[in-house]
Amino acid sequence: MRCPFCASMNDKVLESRTMANGESIRRRRECTNCGYRFTSYERVEEKPFRVVKKDGRRELFNRQKIEKGVERALEKRPVSAETIENLINEIESEAVLRSKSAREISTTDLGELVLSKLFVLDKVAYIRFASVYRHFENIDEFIAEVKSAGGGKRKRSK
Repeated sequence: MRCPFCASMNDKVLESRTMANGESIRRRRECTNCGYRFTSYERVEEKPFRVVKKDGRRELFNRQKIEKGVERALEKRPVSAETIENLINEIESEAVLRSKSAREISTTDLGELVLSKLFVLDKVAYIRFASVYRHFENIDEFIAEVKSAGGGKRKRSK
């Protein structure tokens, strides 16, 4: 594997972990030339996993879209990069499991899956993601979502 820092082809595997219900392997590597640590993934090449859009179109699952949305929701929140990576891996794994043999998941199911994971991890990130995903029409819908997330149950202390 080529080091993304120095381009050396010499590295050693520090840790391997099975991901996505055995469908992929995550490897932590260290370049033996410069010492840079990086992560690689190995996946079985098979029938592509697709997302079914609301208008019926199908497009290839794009992990980067999930990463972008989750990272934006968690921006400036006290959540480590490793936790974010694990969350995205969980979302991808669960999406694949939910799709079963069809290898497809609707954008609605995928969005709700992301929301459920963010709800458990960080309520502020959940509200941020929900406000974009659910396209709130007015402030009342936003307030209702905040209250349902637990934001209305706690009084602020000075």
